[in-house]
Amino acid sequence: MEEDASLFPKKLLDDAPLVEDETDELEDPEFVLGSVPGEAENKADPGSSCPGKEQNADKRKQRPAVQDRMQASLLRRDLSHLDQLHEEKDLFIQKTREELRACRWRMGLLAKQQESVAAGLAAERAAGNMAAVGRLQEAFQRLCSELGNEGDLQAKMTAVLHDSVSAMWHMEIQERQLEDACKSARAEAPAARKCLQERGASGKAERNRLLRVRRSVYLQKEHGLRHQKLVEDAQKNHRKAVKFLKASLGRIRQQERREELESREHARRRMDAVLALKSSISANRETLRKFQAWGQAKAELAEQRAQAEKELILAQGGDAFKHFCHQRRRQELETQNRAFEEEQKLRKHEIVSRILKEEAEEARRKQRPSPARPAGRPILRDQTWSYVAAFHDGKGPADPPCCPPEGRSALPKSLLVRAVSSESVQADRGSLGQEAGTLARPEFPGLWKEDCKPYQVPKEDVGQEPMGGTKTDKDILARPAQRLRRGVTHKQVASRREFRGCPFNSKPKLVHFKDFDIGKVYKKKITLTNATYTINYCKLVGVEERLGDFIHIDFDPPGPMPAGMSCDVLVTFKPTVNKDLEGNVSFLAQTGRFSVPLKCSAKKCSLSLDKELIDFGSYVVGETASRTITLTNLGGLGTRFRFLLASECCEVDASPSVFNTSSSFTCEDKGFDSKVTTSFSEQLTAGNESVPADVPSRKESGKLDIKEKEEGRPVESEEVTLTTIVTVPPNEEQTEFSLGEITEGEIGPFSTIKVPVIFTPIVPGTVSTRFKVVFKNQQCPTLYFKVVGVAIDVPVWVPKPNVDLKICMYDRLYQDSILIHTRSKAALTLNFEVCKGLQGHLELLPKTGCIQALSSYSVRLKFLPRRSLPEDAGEYFDKESRVLEAPMTIRVADQIKPVGFTVHAIVTTSDLELSPSGVDFGYCTIYEAIRTQVSLCNHSLLPQEFGFVGLPKFVDIQPNDGFGTILPLETLQLDVIFQPTKAKEYNFELVCKSEINRCFKLTCRAVGVHPLLELSHYQVKFAATSLYDTSVATLYVINSRLSMNSPTPSVPRIGLEDASPVGPTSFEFLLPPDSPITISPSVGTMWPGKRCLVRVAFRPVLPSELIHQEALQALTKEAEAKSFQKDTATQRKDRLRQSFSLLRLQNQDRLFQASASQPLEVQKEGLMSSSQEYRAAQATLTRSFQGKFDKFVVPCVVASGDTKDRKGTEPLSFSPHNAVYLELWCPAVAPSIVVTSDKGRTIADFGDIAVGQRGIKKVSIQNISPERLDLEYSVLNPNGPFVLLNPIRKLVSGETQVLELSFSPRESVLAQEVLEVTTKRGTLSLALVGTGVASVTTCSIEGGVLNMGYVIAGESTSTGFKLQNNSPLPIKFSMQLDSLSTGSGDEHRLPQFLASPAQRTEVVGTQNYSGQSVFSVIPVEGVMEPGRAQDFTVTFSPDHESLYFSDRLQVVLFEKKISHQILLKGSARKHTMFVEGGDPLDVPVESLTVIPALDPERTEEAEELKPILVTLAYVQLDTDTPAPPATRELQVGCIRTTQLSAKKPDHPLMASALLQLRGDVKETYKVLFVAQVVTGP
Repeated sequence: MEEDASLFPKKLLDDAPLVEDETDELEDPEFVLGSVPGEAENKADPGSSCPGKEQNADKRKQRPAVQDRMQASLLRRDLSHLDQLHEEKDLFIQKTREELRACRWRMGLLAKQQESVAAGLAAERAAGNMAAVGRLQEAFQRLCSELGNEGDLQAKMTAVLHDSVSAMWHMEIQERQLEDACKSARAEAPAARKCLQERGASGKAERNRLLRVRRSVYLQKEHGLRHQKLVEDAQKNHRKAVKFLKASLGRIRQQERREELESREHARRRMDAVLALKSSISANRETLRKFQAWGQAKAELAEQRAQAEKELILAQGGDAFKHFCHQRRRQELETQNRAFEEEQKLRKHEIVSRILKEEAEEARRKQRPSPARPAGRPILRDQTWSYVAAFHDGKGPADPPCCPPEGRSALPKSLLVRAVSSESVQADRGSLGQEAGTLARPEFPGLWKEDCKPYQVPKEDVGQEPMGGTKTDKDILARPAQRLRRGVTHKQVASRREFRGCPFNSKPKLVHFKDFDIGKVYKKKITLTNATYTINYCKLVGVEERLGDFIHIDFDPPGPMPAGMSCDVLVTFKPTVNKDLEGNVSFLAQTGRFSVPLKCSAKKCSLSLDKELIDFGSYVVGETASRTITLTNLGGLGTRFRFLLASECCEVDASPSVFNTSSSFTCEDKGFDSKVTTSFSEQLTAGNESVPADVPSRKESGKLDIKEKEEGRPVESEEVTLTTIVTVPPNEEQTEFSLGEITEGEIGPFSTIKVPVIFTPIVPGTVSTRFKVVFKNQQCPTLYFKVVGVAIDVPVWVPKPNVDLKICMYDRLYQDSILIHTRSKAALTLNFEVCKGLQGHLELLPKTGCIQALSSYSVRLKFLPRRSLPEDAGEYFDKESRVLEAPMTIRVADQIKPVGFTVHAIVTTSDLELSPSGVDFGYCTIYEAIRTQVSLCNHSLLPQEFGFVGLPKFVDIQPNDGFGTILPLETLQLDVIFQPTKAKEYNFELVCKSEINRCFKLTCRAVGVHPLLELSHYQVKFAATSLYDTSVATLYVINSRLSMNSPTPSVPRIGLEDASPVGPTSFEFLLPPDSPITISPSVGTMWPGKRCLVRVAFRPVLPSELIHQEALQALTKEAEAKSFQKDTATQRKDRLRQSFSLLRLQNQDRLFQASASQPLEVQKEGLMSSSQEYRAAQATLTRSFQGKFDKFVVPCVVASGDTKDRKGTEPLSFSPHNAVYLELWCPAVAPSIVVTSDKGRTIADFGDIAVGQRGIKKVSIQNISPERLDLEYSVLNPNGPFVLLNPIRKLVSGETQVLELSFSPRESVLAQEVLEVTTKRGTLSLALVGTGVASVTTCSIEGGVLNMGYVIAGESTSTGFKLQNNSPLPIKFSMQLDSLSTGSGDEHRLPQFLASPAQRTEVVGTQNYSGQSVFSVIPVEGVMEPGRAQDFTVTFSPDHESLYFSDRLQVVLFEKKISHQILLKGSARKHTMFVEGGDPLDVPVESLTVIPALDPERTEEAEELKPILVTLAYVQLDTDTPAPPATRELQVGCIRTTQLSAKKPDHPLMASALLQLRGDVKETYKVLFVAQVVTGP
């Protein structure tokens, strides 16, 4: 089976289809037979034993069928080929015919063109146009050639078409011949296909069946193996998870307990520190207060003295200011002198201390013994400096300064020994001998003996020759010695091998002085062995500088040392400080420097416990077990110890830092505050910060510290900063673990102490306690260990001694299972007993049972509390708390102590209470609903599900349709909603059922009312409206009565009363006071079948009381700020002067407070809605508005009758039961856009603007919403005076933009418009107000003409007029003369002198020849104040004689409007007298040519010949009546002049003129004119 299954992999079996694509895999019969078991094959197909024979038979039967199929397929192929050829030929014939038809069409077209060309050719020839004839001949020839080509093409295409048609006929004939064969083949094809499909389907089904069998076998085996593996993995993972879960839970619980203890300890420490800080602060404040009072009193006393002295000086007539200046300078000089003296003293002390120090150093230097040096022998330092100088001068190192060999033998010691520092002196041999007994025995004898003396050269060897004997040996040995003295090293090569490494080996490798005492002397010997290949030298360099005061080295250089030889070095250590020291002893060899490490360790306590966890295991309650824990001290210093619980604290000695801190409180008067504060802060810092402990040198202490850090315990600090610690009493309840008699004592150096730990289990369960070991030595960390034990109860026990049935209801059955375990290895009999008095409520089944060995037993507990439980239970039941505690007993055979457990339960009732028990809805219309709240109280201690069932259609209960869950002792408020369907009286009951099928009823009654009127909407929900914005909604008041005939069955009525009368019905909306709602119309009358449109507007505003309160708060803050500034200024003046007493300051404060409170009260009284403070408060509240939602119910009372029929103010008889109610939901939100300019005012008042002028107002708006807003603006009146100049389209959150508004009045009127700035969050309305004022002025000149009269040419005259400003605005004016204006617009007109007199309309007449203006006005421009007049002066200055001087003066207001036009006229004469009259003989416009100058001689002749034409028209209308004579007037004038006359004033002025009369008779007269000039008054 396994081999067969292995032939088909799982993936292949899963992916292989059942029917398709399996022919190749299942064609092999051997494969099929070998891969399927015999039983499966036999069961599957009993007739498939000889598949080979059946297949041969099938092949023989299939041979004729195959031939037929082949023949049929050949026929089908031929027929399809013929069909394809037929289609191709048919398509080709169609194309050929189309081309032939096109060819014939082209030939006809060419023939027509040929005929037209021939006709044209004949016509041109007849006309004799040879060029056209030639061109037409070429065209004719071309058409002939094309026609010939088309004919050839037509012939070819006709032949091809004929051949194709014949071939088409042959193919049709062949197709008809094969038609019968095709029909038979087509008839047999479905049957053959069906047979093949059936055979193929049967073969595929068989193969699929076999494959399905193989797949099922493989899948069963694979599924079994997979299931077994999954079960094993799950069990293994479960065991691991349980193990890790237990460990994790244990660690988590331990960590939680440890964190709780640490948090408590931390909180206690912080509380103590805070209390200490508080007490210190209070003390410091008291001290500061005293010092301030003392300083203030002292300052007042000094001020009083100075005042008295000042008064005394003033009384004596002296200068007090000068006296005080001298006194102040004298004090400053004395202060400088004292400071200088103190500085001199300090310098003197420093100098003296330096001198003493130098003397002491000199004395110490003199006391040191200096080695005797022979005369003439240079010291080592001199030799070194001489060698360095020679090397720099160019001498090689081969010539070092050397000494003669004789001198060397005379020295008692080596020069290397003398080079050692003078601080390394030998210790006193006597003291060494006395203290040698305290050290351990030396490893090597010799230098450690008392009679040992340093090596000295014997006297008999002084004169001997050095080693080597010969000169060559001496030179060889001298060179390395010289180099070694100079510190020169070189590489050592022996046998072509270079030595590398330390040249000398030290034994021991580390010189360690352990546990030393101060004052004693210790010695150690070092053996240095030459580890090089050849002879080497060793020189002592010395010890490090920090060890020079404690370490002395005795070393006698042995000279050249062969390889493997050793020498001894004596190290002497005399400690003077109790601390650890480390360093190196440095040596210099021929091959380089090396050093020996040196370490000195003071005595320390190295304390450790042999175990940190003592596990007692499991013990039965009452037994006693003991374990021992060992405390070991591996250090050389003993200390006192004490075993305590981890939660206890002990009193320890105060550290020196406490006394140092406390000593800082001794202070002087000066700087006391700063010293106290500094010392206290240092003490607090030292108490709160933990000092890190020094790293212990022993392994045990290091392990303990690391473990403590891992467990989360803080490392104990070396210093204790608190002198007293409160001792916490041990926990008396936990007495399972105790210590032996030895809990405290003294532990010596290198000793151990064993302490017994006793376990006495009392209560079953796991018990653990943590102990600690504290030491008197502050450098020793506290050690902790934990004790764990398990107490086991008696053999039979109940895992759950308290069976809690939770909360139970009366008359309900509750069950639970009690599980009992045993540890006994024998079966036990159990009897179950229920306490007396509860047998009728509690029951244990069975009452007797047998528990097997090491197993468990289950007992069924049934609890059915009755109503009599409080009386039956007695003391087991508490009536106030409803708690039942029933003790149960299990009696075990052969066991005296019974096993007990307690059943706990809280018994409660299941009552639900509806309050009130009855509801009266009163009168309710059929268009509204009445909601009443009903309280549902749960008196049970359990939550209960409830629901109101069987509700009528006109009643609804919310929330949740009257279903829900009520919590214990909870009271729910339910809304009972009643909406009648018709006018009648209602009496019904509502039933509430609980989950235990208890019913509680609620009685209800109501009266249904059909009102006279109805509303189209009874509820209006306004959109969120911004402050000071308006939302509008519309609704209809409808009178549904269609006629005034007799009432129908459904008529308005109240309950079962009579129907209301038919006729007009009036309504009135009663708005609540101070509401933001407006309804219009609020009163009206409705006729039957009519309806009235009602507009409801909602405009939220801020309450005026709230705005007043905010404004008063702002005023109060401003007053307080001003008072604070004044107080600050007053205090500064007081500090500078220091001359005011405390009483005066208090009086001033009182006066200031009184004066400050008076303006505030005045401001409160004068605060109006139009004030700046009110507007600022309103803007502030608008910005901070958080939104508000109000719901208003507006009653609409209805009465029969018309409001016009009532007499005077007589009200209609409104019935309260017939009223309908309109509910309004009004949400108010803060505006998205606010106005920030002008204190937030939304009214842009342009004030008074002159007509034709423009005023601009800027309004700043800000987006206070959290999003970006798109702005849209309402359309202003295009013909109005208001224009928005810069419409802003977008406003980012928090952005402020400025809107520019323009007001241009066209008439004198008060203009008002509203600009609405609309966003998606609301609308901001800006009220635009402006007044157009007309510029009204009056002129003192009537008629608009100012005639300046006659003036002598060359002179001038002036006259004045006034303009009065009658408007309330100042007016800007300017005076313009037409002769001086440039834009007259008359450039394209004819000259005035060419026009007829009737067509002349010019106002600018004759002008001066000089180019100067004839008329001038003063002032030219200015401003006229309202109600005032302006004087103007017009001057007329002609320069030649003319009667046609004229000009027009225009008064232009605001550079635009022409207010007045004044025509200026004047005439000029050459002489003072003149004659005017007659017909004009000249034109008013003078010529543009230059006027010729007249000779003086001919002037009189010209004047005498000046003609005057007088035409007399005599008309006689009636011959009978004589006609009046014709008359004309001539005017003679005299001009006042400023020129002096040459004639005497007594003679009159005379002038003559010739008068010629030309008519029927020609006559000539001479007329004399005489004038007398009289001077006026």
